[in-house]
Amino acid sequence: MDQHIRLFGAIAVRPAVLAVLPRFETATGLKVAVRWELNPAVRRQIEAGEPFDLVITNPNHVADLTALGKVRAGSQVAFGRIAMGVAARAGSRPLDIGSVTAFKQALAGARSIAYAFDGTSGGYFSGLLERLGMEDEVKPKLVPTEGGQTVAAVGRGQSELGVVPITSILAAAPEIMLVGRFPAELQSYIDFAIGIGADAGDAEAAGRLSAFLASAAIDEALAAKGFERG
Repeated sequence: MDQHIRLFGAIAVRPAVLAVLPRFETATGLKVAVRWELNPAVRRQIEAGEPFDLVITNPNHVADLTALGKVRAGSQVAFGRIAMGVAARAGSRPLDIGSVTAFKQALAGARSIAYAFDGTSGGYFSGLLERLGMEDEVKPKLVPTEGGQTVAAVGRGQSELGVVPITSILAAAPEIMLVGRFPAELQSYIDFAIGIGADAGDAEAAGRLSAFLASAAIDEALAAKGFERG
């Protein structure tokens, strides 16, 4: 019977992780079964009893799940981070978002902006609009989307722009293009960590996957998908 490691991860890391998992499976002979949700949903479902062997989510969620006895104490390791970016349909008019002023003008001029209302990125964007004093101006243009659907909303033409981690934008090419990253002054990296399940079916196998995902050997492959080591 094949050994399957149950990996439960955040949607934002999906493109990067899926790019490297075949290398792990080939090298070890182990199989990985994956499931993806928005960061807050990953935590909620694990708290509710969702079985898993390895989790990838925000570091604070891993720490809290450890405190709850869901993640093995001492197993948390840093995974990396993803920058926030703006998506548009391929072939759209060029848009400058390289400075704070240009970014604000782009938001003000957009007909509609999709964002993951229940995700980490959506929470940051909502807070950013308040910081910029643009909440009242932009709120009527916002198109709330469910987990993993922000880029799809742009692709379907339901929204002119999408605010989302750049991994999701790059994964949707060539239909979707990366307009650009948030300007440095406004950039918020979404951090991720790995934790081993306290009730992992095979803790050793889960530990091998954790070590692989944290290893420098896959840095280049992750970077190609828009994922950075912290």
